[in-house]
Amino acid sequence: MTDDAILLQNLDDQGILRLTLNDARRRNALSEAMLNRLSAAVTDAGRNPSVRVVVLAAEGPAFCAGHDLKELTAARAALDGGRAFFARIMALCSSVMQSIVTCPKPLIAEVAGVATAAGCQLVASCDLALAAEGASFSTPGVHIGLFCSTPMVALSRNLSNKHAMEMLLTGDLIPAPRAAEMGLVNRVLPAEALTAEVMALAGRIAAKSSRTLAVGKRAFYEQREMPLAQAYAHASAVMVENMLAPDAREGIGAFIEKRAPRWQDT
Repeated sequence: MTDDAILLQNLDDQGILRLTLNDARRRNALSEAMLNRLSAAVTDAGRNPSVRVVVLAAEGPAFCAGHDLKELTAARAALDGGRAFFARIMALCSSVMQSIVTCPKPLIAEVAGVATAAGCQLVASCDLALAAEGASFSTPGVHIGLFCSTPMVALSRNLSNKHAMEMLLTGDLIPAPRAAEMGLVNRVLPAEALTAEVMALAGRIAAKSSRTLAVGKRAFYEQREMPLAQAYAHASAVMVENMLAPDAREGIGAFIEKRAPRWQDT
């Protein structure tokens, strides 16, 4: 385990890396420091062959309150009124969200509390999300004169247009069961069962070929941005290369021979 105060990291013997937001005093806000920690941690996880799945959790009653509004407000004292700092933070946050999508390891959000604004964006950016019954979600920027435009990118790629616009235009707090109906989270669990269920899910995924998962995750997000015919052409090409990989040969052979596969992660 490593501990850099605001972001805890723990890698278990299954290859499941738990990244825990640990700035409960500031409701795990995405300050510049937190964004930098997350960026480094996700990048390192993607490169570390010992990591097979990443779980993103949080300490305290808030999963993540979004950007640190006090930090943003303090930046207004600069000669440019904060423009340069605002631009840097938005670019950094966007980079972190994209790194989650492009990370070759699956990321699962474990949401036990409230996730608002860029915190909701963080949940939407993860590949999977499980939430406690008492968790809630919102993009409340409209309440303070600030449309949640960057969270909109992740929301619009996970929810239907009307569900995403409902959240963005009203800023209403959405309870976890409604978030599951809308497609923001996979399922809702009793709070006391959340971590165990997340780790069980992560364990099932970690048991698969990491190369196969990386190929599939990349192809999923690539094809989603393509027209239908192009998406099928791309997915077909990926499938051909995947069929030629050693782990596909091993997996198919193991299935035919009725034995457990022995992954090489190649």
